[in-house]
Amino acid sequence: QVQLVESGGGLVQAGGSLRLSCAASRTASNNAIDWFRQAPGKEREFVATISWNGGYISYADSVKGRFTISRDRAKNTVYLQMNNLKPEDTAVYYCAAERGAVGPNNPSYWGQGTQVTVSS
Repeated sequence: QVQLVESGGGLVQAGGSLRLSCAASRTASNNAIDWFRQAPGKEREFVATISWNGGYISYADSVKGRFTISRDRAKNTVYLQMNNLKPEDTAVYYCAAERGAVGPNNPSYWGQGTQVTVSS
């Protein structure tokens, strides 16, 4: 069983930065980890993914150049550094674990989410 706990969300002004953390159980050490987000009234959308060893990373076009995903295997933690935030980045952010080593595919495990609100 994989357990994921997100943290780091909050309220920030446009142009500001936040760093989200996803603490994963040790059983997820060989799994790809993804970040998704869901804004009010919208479907959940993919944000970024990182493979089990960090060798493969991919981003949604909407966040390329502003967000950076990274992984600390020693701490079983995945980070999402978000810079130059925009009001349209406002959403609940979820981390998710894939069954395989590389994503994004169809993640099987989800965290509870953390709210990010960007004011204009």
